[in-house]
Amino acid sequence: MNLPSSSSSLQHSITSLLSPLSYLNGIGPKLSQLITHAIGGNRIIDLLFHLPNSIIDRRYRPKLQNAIPGKIATLQIEITHIEKPRHTKQPWRIHINDETSKGELIFFSPWQAKKLILHSQFIVSGLLEFKNNKWVMTNPHYIEPLDNQQIIPLIEPVWPLTAGLFPKNLSKALRLAFNQCPEMPEWINSALLHQHQWPSFKEALHLLQFPSDFPHLFENQTYEAAESRARSRLAFDELFAEQLAINKIKHSNQLTPGKSLIGNQQLIHQALQKFEYPLTQSQQKAFKEIQTDMERPFRMLRLLQGDVGSGKTIIALMAALQAVEAGYQSVIMAPTEILARQHYESFLKLTSVDIAFLSGSIKGVARKETLERIKNGTAKITIGTHALFQEKVDFHDLALAIIDEQHRFGVEQRIKLGEKGEDTDILVMTATPIPRTLLLTCWGELQVSRLTEKPAGRKPIHTTLHTLSKIDKVLEGIKRAIKLEYQIFWVCPLVEESERLDLVAVKNRFVSLQRYFGIEKVSLAHGQQATKERQFELDKFTRNKTKILVATTVIEVGVNIPNANIMVIEHAERFGLAQLHQLRGRVGRDGKQSYCLILHDDQVNYTARKRLTLLRDTEDGFLIANEDFKIRGGGEATGRRQSGLPNFKMVDEIRLDQWLTTAWKAAKFWYTQQDKASSTDKEAIQTLLLIFERDNIKNLIKAG
Repeated sequence: MNLPSSSSSLQHSITSLLSPLSYLNGIGPKLSQLITHAIGGNRIIDLLFHLPNSIIDRRYRPKLQNAIPGKIATLQIEITHIEKPRHTKQPWRIHINDETSKGELIFFSPWQAKKLILHSQFIVSGLLEFKNNKWVMTNPHYIEPLDNQQIIPLIEPVWPLTAGLFPKNLSKALRLAFNQCPEMPEWINSALLHQHQWPSFKEALHLLQFPSDFPHLFENQTYEAAESRARSRLAFDELFAEQLAINKIKHSNQLTPGKSLIGNQQLIHQALQKFEYPLTQSQQKAFKEIQTDMERPFRMLRLLQGDVGSGKTIIALMAALQAVEAGYQSVIMAPTEILARQHYESFLKLTSVDIAFLSGSIKGVARKETLERIKNGTAKITIGTHALFQEKVDFHDLALAIIDEQHRFGVEQRIKLGEKGEDTDILVMTATPIPRTLLLTCWGELQVSRLTEKPAGRKPIHTTLHTLSKIDKVLEGIKRAIKLEYQIFWVCPLVEESERLDLVAVKNRFVSLQRYFGIEKVSLAHGQQATKERQFELDKFTRNKTKILVATTVIEVGVNIPNANIMVIEHAERFGLAQLHQLRGRVGRDGKQSYCLILHDDQVNYTARKRLTLLRDTEDGFLIANEDFKIRGGGEATGRRQSGLPNFKMVDEIRLDQWLTTAWKAAKFWYTQQDKASSTDKEAIQTLLLIFERDNIKNLIKAG
């Protein structure tokens, strides 16, 4: 994106900021490589965005007699005795005084100690402690002759570093980078700036990177408040840029030409007659939203979000049948063969439409015949896994692509599936409840439909916590449940024993449960099995031939075995909250009382116990998702990362929650008013998008 020609000076300055670090005078290849490794980027702007994570205040300059222990102190001292170590593992001990008291400097690394001169005066700075009735400073941060004391920074920012990169080198590079930074045109509304007392963009960077340039803020004890405002300003800038880009994508998607998919509802009506449950109100509302989108002559891009067991699958079938009724094909992609087969078998029971199944396990003649049915249009609905991406998979006339468990796929995979047809409608589904923060950052470009109810008759799942030392009691309870004809999922986090993690592997647990309950009563399923072997074990459990299925997280999604009413999760502290919630959702599907037993290590920390207690006390997926989001982060909206906190430079989790809604509202307002904006305002917004790499809207639209 080019800035307006009227701002050639500004454009030149911003282009300079986006240049490699090697453009800075005095930054050679070796230092440039070290800085790149530390900051995670190789541009000048990336260096400016590498903020300190703390500050050391070295202005406290007491006499030893009046010093306060436990504080960073800067002292003027005289060397009275140098005590060399007798052994290499012993430290150097440097005896000092300052006319009021005596003390010691202790060095475990000799390079500083060796430059000290007996009976000379030095300035030393570090953590001052009082031990064994004397003042001690261990491994001082700085020690310089009186003539060089200006080298010691009295207010020192502490940046994240890497091996071989020293603060003074990074500070020098930052000064050079900051000198390249122009005064930016202001992109934030003046009322908002005044309300929050935010500095300008450049002032915020200056304050954070070079706090020693603002000694008056420390003297007045106002630096902490000023720092908070500066960080909030930069966090808002990045969130504002993100939301502007998302608004642009969303608007462009809504106006992208597409097929108008209008049907007579006959196939949908037939499927609902065979379906066992009446649709909930939220299911009816969600499908109406999807149906309306599909009937419009524009491309649909919609997210269907519903908690575990809320009934997304029937909505997916209804949407697929809508496309078929309109004379086109539809495709449903799932992340695992287990889930894909589950959809395939469910759909066969509900509709007579020709359905094809395609996965990596379909080979030879069967694969060739399936591909031909898809290509000639005989197969109206295709269900499969990643195998659908392959170039040899051609559709006759694809109009709707449905992607289940979207978080398991990347953006590029979504694009590839959509490109199998022309102007294909896209419906993505997720069973992970999405909090508002996550929706705005990671799904803002999509229209959203939510399923907030579960089918009638489902009882709450009784969830309990147990330490692994009490596993014998758990086994006794499982034995009683088997006598009552219950079936049990038993989930473990590993397939093989790990030398690094003291966990019971799924294979070992399988063997131990076979010994306890009998070989014929226990099945095993995990991701390292051949597909046919794993499906054979699952089928045995589904047909109630075995009572316990020992498994890894391959059963997290797509396994629907109504008679399985007990879920045991071993070493639950090793799983994410959302994953635990998904696993628990595998039971409680037939109206009977179901149970989830959470087994955890006896010595779990406070955070882990808090997470597991939350899972025990609620089935509210949104509450669980909010907590999980705080712990793990939320992915990246306009990029390719699918997990972790969005790839923000300035935004932490606290400011994400604090400023996201404000940024979202500001972006929406800008988008509705941009036609009336002045050229200066437009230039400011373009500058913002460029600085935060949200300027390549064409590629972002394609990603959407």
